[in-house]
Amino acid sequence: MSKTAFIFPGQGAQYVGMAREICSQYPESARVFNEASEALGFDIGDMVFNGDEDTLKITENTQPAIVTASIACLQPLLAEGIKADFTAGLSLGEYAAHVYSGTFLFADAVRLLRKRGKFMQEAVPVGVGSMTAIIGLSREQVLDACAMAREEGVVEPANFNCPGQIVISGEAKAVEKAAAIAAEMGAKRTVPLAVSAPFHCSLLVSAGEKLKAELDKVDVHEMKVPVVANVNGEIVPSVDYVRESLYKQVSNPVLWEDCVRTMIGKGVDTFIEIGPGKVLSGFVKKTDKNVRTLNVEDITSLENTLRELAKG
Repeated sequence: MSKTAFIFPGQGAQYVGMAREICSQYPESARVFNEASEALGFDIGDMVFNGDEDTLKITENTQPAIVTASIACLQPLLAEGIKADFTAGLSLGEYAAHVYSGTFLFADAVRLLRKRGKFMQEAVPVGVGSMTAIIGLSREQVLDACAMAREEGVVEPANFNCPGQIVISGEAKAVEKAAAIAAEMGAKRTVPLAVSAPFHCSLLVSAGEKLKAELDKVDVHEMKVPVVANVNGEIVPSVDYVRESLYKQVSNPVLWEDCVRTMIGKGVDTFIEIGPGKVLSGFVKKTDKNVRTLNVEDITSLENTLRELAKG
């Protein structure tokens, strides 16, 4: 029997105007932005719809903004009675997955993400760390390249996105050295990422500890839909493990390819990416070209998704 997963994007997917079309036509989506503004104490809708890229790119703004846009884009699907059998998100997108599953109240999630972004940015001064995507090497090769570059400082795999695309993270000199080694090993490309901090590596352990303290203050509810965790690519076994998986996620690699394979192994053959962009859809297709990928980020993509789902 066909199964569906809702998947939610992470940092880098943001753009000014995301979710605007859907909010203009669906009052329940507009209400999501109002709820986020109330929770955060400023007009996040104005920042997302009318602001500038630089303000949106500030990590403590980006994180709650993407999840707010994603949950807003989710509302038309819920109104149509469309449900997922599994859910997951890339990095901060995992919080949107937990909101959909009922683990967190939406207001709690956006407040947590505002703090998470702040903690992650403060952990490493701007310019000290960097991230680079390595295209065309295996996991083992990337791990070897990082090991060989460690004399320059901290460098570790940060995102296992899909076969042949792995992001490394750490101190800038060490990341540069590992990328050069990867190129010598035969990487098709090495692409420095425009990020403000070296996410998902051991330099962010302090950020994870601060986040842990904040997670302890938030109510966690039973999951209504199985959530697949970034830290191990497996279904979160119980509500008791939610906080641990999210605080570890900050300084550990995101095993996105593993998450996708876990869901496919459970019978998922339709992935709906909800929120800005289609990056995750691309990763899913590169992991298994036989599954169906759909997305919802504006009216055109929403209508296309509803049409495709109606076909069965």
